[in-house]
Amino acid sequence: MKRILVTGGAGFIGSHLCERLLAAGNEVLCVDNFYTGVRRNVTHLLDNSNFELLRHDVTFPLFVEVDEIYNLACPASPIHYQYDPVQTTKTSVHGAINMLGLAKRRKAKIFQASTSEVYGDPTVHPQPEEYWGNVNPIGYRSCYDEGKRCAETLFFDYRRQHNLRIKVARIFNTYGPRMHPNDGRVVSNFIVQALKGEPITLYGEGHQTRSFCYVDDLVEGFIRFMGTDDEITGPINLGNPGEFTIRQLAEMVVDLTGSKSAIEYRPLPQDDPQQRQPNIAKAKELLGWEPKIVLRDGLTRTIAYFDELLKENVPV
Repeated sequence: MKRILVTGGAGFIGSHLCERLLAAGNEVLCVDNFYTGVRRNVTHLLDNSNFELLRHDVTFPLFVEVDEIYNLACPASPIHYQYDPVQTTKTSVHGAINMLGLAKRRKAKIFQASTSEVYGDPTVHPQPEEYWGNVNPIGYRSCYDEGKRCAETLFFDYRRQHNLRIKVARIFNTYGPRMHPNDGRVVSNFIVQALKGEPITLYGEGHQTRSFCYVDDLVEGFIRFMGTDDEITGPINLGNPGEFTIRQLAEMVVDLTGSKSAIEYRPLPQDDPQQRQPNIAKAKELLGWEPKIVLRDGLTRTIAYFDELLKENVPV
């Protein structure tokens, strides 16, 4: 039995990871400051004697005894990370420093949830891990993009300087149950608007593309990555290479919900990437991993989750 720390563990992806680690027989310490994570995501785990929930902000040091660390703590949607951009950068950078310091002290293996945002608005398509990106360092998204890029730098410097066992994953668009209903992400936005019969807001002409990975597939990639030899450090792209335009996504959501919602066009936000698609050749080769759940099936499960929230009158 391992004692595993998951920062951001009450968040969308973190809560699914906690479930998976507990199911494998581990002790899990879930840490979250509940800025975007919600207690509802992990309430069903509180009766498990191997699960512990701690309110803590990773920008402050944490002194606990653990064998492995998954560092997922950071707001990941533009609405949330742009609300307090200074704190977003601090969470990525100071949080990485504090978790790396803990891993160094405990000689623990540590996983960093990085992001496809390190590629910015890419000029290479699809994006391989060797691509250095096209990032605006002073724009509205920079607090997240550059914060995550700096965190990757710290992880590899700790590896080179202290021989720390690191795993760095670059996560592409992920969706599924427990997404924050007000996070401004395209999947949750479209589903909530469709279920409420509100206009579906499409930014630009809807020709920009994204690749959507169901959360269960992503967590499987995390587990496989952490189980690899110490020499396999990443960064490794984790995402679904299936590419869809935002308009195609909107039309699919309308179809699956049976909604009468019309599509409403709005100006494209600054630095919004025109294309985003992972090259997952490394994940296939090194992890034996690729997504299994097609977008239509994953959306059906996600719609059912949001429909239940609306029936329970949870604010969305």
